[in-house]
Amino acid sequence: MVVLAFLMQTLRISVPYLFAASGGVVAERAGVVSLTLEGFMLTGAFGATLGSHYSGSPWVGLLCGVAAGLGAALLHALASLRYRANQIVVGIAINLLAVGITRFFLRFAFDSSSNSPRVPGFGGASGGVFGAFTNPLVWIGLLAVPAVAFLLYRTPFGLRVRAVGEHPEAAATLGVPVQRVRWTAVLLSGALAAMGGVYLALDQHQFTDQMTAGRGFIALAAVIFGRWDPKRAGIACLLFATAETAQIRLQGTGLIPSQFVEMIPYVLTIVALAGVVGRAVPPAALGRPQEQG
Repeated sequence: MVVLAFLMQTLRISVPYLFAASGGVVAERAGVVSLTLEGFMLTGAFGATLGSHYSGSPWVGLLCGVAAGLGAALLHALASLRYRANQIVVGIAINLLAVGITRFFLRFAFDSSSNSPRVPGFGGASGGVFGAFTNPLVWIGLLAVPAVAFLLYRTPFGLRVRAVGEHPEAAATLGVPVQRVRWTAVLLSGALAAMGGVYLALDQHQFTDQMTAGRGFIALAAVIFGRWDPKRAGIACLLFATAETAQIRLQGTGLIPSQFVEMIPYVLTIVALAGVVGRAVPPAALGRPQEQG
């Protein structure tokens, strides 16, 4: 029973990573750096909280969260693709903007600098080991990876995404609208990553300041560790979720100082990335702006 509970908790914790990593794979395979995943998740979480609070419906919250993520992705695409700004700098700026703007509107909407009041959401503490799986976002999250894999490898749009990420000039000569494909990929990335934030907010039934806590960066690490393949990235997400579950379990034992226990997911991320440095080959045009429309 203990092992089953550990596995179920790992799957539940992996959901935001799976959403964000799925979005990261789509954008990066199109040649756009996804350093913005953390910002997309945070804005999605806050948008879901606002929507759920004022409507009383978690489904409206879900739509509002996705809309917030799309707004952040639109800003990312505008700066990176339309005006060809440095994508690393844009990613850092959007992440910082997400922290600042959610903190500002948290105080504006709820008169608090730390957290929102309780809002309607999905899931709950009741239901035993399998209680979390009454949350529909858990199932959507688990299906996100195979859905993105199907999109990239089994559809004409996926072929175009991979083409513009590897050789945009050649794709353009064949009539592929490079910028349009990249815009679509970035917006899809924003929507998927935002759903990771939506899951966090509606599962916890509230928004707390900086509640994503670096999950977007860990999801990006999973994308790199998985060598920009959706299935491999999904396995990496499960690995990182396992580390986080172990961290939570160990905190309750008192056998190891809490400071070291809290480091486990981040140390594993660094070790995992160090193991693929020099062997993981990114899309050839990743981060390179395209002159042609």
